[in-house]
Amino acid sequence: METARITILVDNYVSPKAPRKIMAEHGLSVWIETFAGAILFDTGSSGTVLKNNADILGVDLSGCIAICLSHGHYDHVGGLETALGLARGCSLHMHPLATRPKYSGTTGRMRHADSVYFVSGAFRTVAREICESAGPQEVIKGLWTTGEIPRRNDIEDVGGRFFLDPDLTVPDPLPDDQALFLPTSDGTIVVLGCAHAGIINTLARVRELTDNAPICAVIGGTHLDGASGTRMAWTLAELKRLGVREIHPCHCTGIEKAVALCNSVGGDSSPAYASFRMSY
Repeated sequence: METARITILVDNYVSPKAPRKIMAEHGLSVWIETFAGAILFDTGSSGTVLKNNADILGVDLSGCIAICLSHGHYDHVGGLETALGLARGCSLHMHPLATRPKYSGTTGRMRHADSVYFVSGAFRTVAREICESAGPQEVIKGLWTTGEIPRRNDIEDVGGRFFLDPDLTVPDPLPDDQALFLPTSDGTIVVLGCAHAGIINTLARVRELTDNAPICAVIGGTHLDGASGTRMAWTLAELKRLGVREIHPCHCTGIEKAVALCNSVGGDSSPAYASFRMSY
């Protein structure tokens, strides 16, 4: 088998070429298969879409060795109860602050950005290995989380109005945001959840953790949908400086920004969507 096979199970969009009955929702879930086994990265907003799409795409979630969460927003943990019910023997990996209550919106229009099931800790009632770490974790052999990502520039922000309190007075810096990376002989594959820490901060962290190995592919959400022209131009320049060879943006990137990223990076780059599959 190839080094890795990656399947987008849940995304905001479905390609017209996707198998019939594939569903879209605001969320992200990625199935990753390597020689060491298969893991689920995030679970989308609902178990309904996650299970529907997995079944249609021939993905057996019961064979999942581990579930890894990029952060605690509902569109990434909303399907967790369903996923854990199907993958009863899997471990669960996350940042220790991922379960903090999260809110978003504007004054008078507050909404919960979390999941009741997740924040309540209900997932802890079943005996399973739960790995909570602010540092990098090896989820399965060769596949790592970045852990908490240092914020080292002044231009990347969390990508929206996110708060720690229902009055929307305490900004949430989302320290729980993390990505996955898989070093290969051709370079490092990086899988993003939302990149609330900033896509460039995230890739810089991956370079640090891999002895500055080249990045051959980036897949996932970038939270650039609302980015200014200044930030977008800077991001494209930084991706070139970092030598990223291929990018497949999805989820919170936005169609216009996804196309800009792909056109700038070039190579085999293309937007991703529910049912999109890649092999490396």
